[in-house]
Order: sequence, then C-alpha cells, then structure tokens
Amino acid sequence: MGIFETFSKRKKRIENAGKLEVYQYDDLPTPFRVQVAHIWRSSIGGFYIPRGAFSHDRPLASNNFWSRIHDTISREAGVFLLGNENQELDGRCLTYLLNAPTEDALNIIELSFRVIDVAVRREILSGLPSNCGVTQEPDNAIDELNHRFKEHGIGYQYAAGILFRMDSQFLHAEVVKPALSLLSAKGFEGPSEEFLQAFDHFRHGRNKEAVDAALKSFESTMKAICAKRKWTHDTGAAAKQLLEVLVSKGLIPPMLESHFTNLRAAMESGLPTIRNKRSGHGQGPSPVELPEHFVAYALHLLASNIVFLAEADKALK
Repeated sequence: MGIFETFSKRKKRIENAGKLEVYQYDDLPTPFRVQVAHIWRSSIGGFYIPRGAFSHDRPLASNNFWSRIHDTISREAGVFLLGNENQELDGRCLTYLLNAPTEDALNIIELSFRVIDVAVRREILSGLPSNCGVTQEPDNAIDELNHRFKEHGIGYQYAAGILFRMDSQFLHAEVVKPALSLLSAKGFEGPSEEFLQAFDHFRHGRNKEAVDAALKSFESTMKAICAKRKWTHDTGAAAKQLLEVLVSKGLIPPMLESHFTNLRAAMESGLPTIRNKRSGHGQGPSPVELPEHFVAYALHLLASNIVFLAEADKALK
C-alpha cells in the first residue's frame, strides 16, 4: 500500500523545501497514532474468535501475533491487561496505542513492528492464510512507519528490530543504517549487539550507558576484524592499542595513512575520551549528566568509524 500525497501534504512539502529537518521526540500526535493503527490492521490482521461449526477454519496466525504483543507489553508495563477487558486483544492494543504516554506508545510500536518484521514475515513465507486480513508486506509496513515518523517530524526510525532516535535524517541514512548493515555480517554479532544496545539506551534516556555501549561496540568491531584475520593483540587491548594493530597490519592503505592518523586522533580525543572522562569512571559525589547532543555526537562518531573500519576491511585483500 503506497503513501498517498494529499493536497495539504504536497503544499507543506513545497513550503518546507530547502529547510532544515527539525525533529521532536516527546509527542506522538493522534493522527500519527491512528496511521500506525491502520498499518497494524493491514500488516498484522485482526483477532478472530472461533464461532460455529467451521471455527477450525478461522485463521490463528494473526491471533498469535496479537497475543504476543498484548501479553509482552502488559507484562512489561506491570498491568494485567491493556485497554478494556471487553475488547479483543487487537482492540486492547489499539486502545493502549491511542492513549498511552509517548514512551509507552513507542514501546508497543517497537514490539509490534518487530513482530511484523520477524513473525509475520515468517508466516507469509510459509503460507499465511489470505483470510487472515494481512494485505501489506512487512517491508512496506516498515517503510510506511518510517515515512509517518518523518512526515510528523518525529525523530525515530525503525531498523533491525528496534526504534532508533535520530537527530538527522542524513546521518541516519548515511551513517547509522550502513553501520547496521555492515555489522550484520558473520563474526560481528558482538559489536552488532552492543551497537543496538547503545541506541536503545539513548532512546530510553540512559545516556551514560549509551556512550559506554558505543565504545564497547567500536572496540569489539576492531577485535572482530583482528579475529577474522587472525591478528594478535593483548586480551585487554583498548581502542588505542587496537587501532595501532590495524594500522600496522595495513588495514588502511599507505595512501590513506595520514588520513587514518587524523581519524585515530579524533577518536582518541572524541569517543574514548568522552567515555573515560564522563561515564567510564567514578562520577564523584554528584551525578554526572551527559547532555543528549553530547551523546548523539558520540553515537554518530562511533557509527561513522564502524563504517570506515568495515569498509576498509572489505577492501583489504
């Protein structure tokens, strides 16, 4: 199902042409929530109650999808059920989506699209019944969700099973998504998990944990490259030592050595220093607060360096 550009949307797009993208993270307007509900209806289907002699013919896959979403969110929210007890499970989830605070609404959106991305996709490949009500492919549903986020100026995007907070559409498209793709390769499971944890911490406001996970992911990427190529290093080697190994082994072509030296200097004065000085050691008698723009800088610096290292690894014969 495509996105229909109404007159008002087209007018707004023309008026905003050339203007900087500005995102907000604290409000999910009702039209956006309703659009998510429409995507649910076409990509998950409805909840069916068996009735009559032919009840065994009613589709059960969509019931399983809704049961997984409802039961997981209600458990994590610490409640017995979502919505009204007189509603079916899809109706309860819809009521929750429309009325929940922003953070809780994002939780159910993230989980529901993880179900669409994995469980619904698997059922479609194995032959999801056509009368289940699913008319929208998972990839199309995810694309529409991300479009709706952008359309409403909401700074989140769904990818690889989680919602990412993004401060720039360009950085997300050119840095974060390529890093996700590169870390999906075999042998990079560790740095991939830490990378996802960093952005998940960031979305939930756990800023110090986000920076810590970011550095771990960068260091794990270097260790993964060394393991892949059987390059030895000290067991407890930190970023600086790992970078020295990669330089000495020619991961960076000689013509780019000066560039990599500058890159390493940026890393030594950037992400590792942020972590060491602000979140990696004791914070003293007063809590250390990391501002969001500070953390966003660290995460994007991490992602860009992961892309650089992974591409350099691919280029090295």
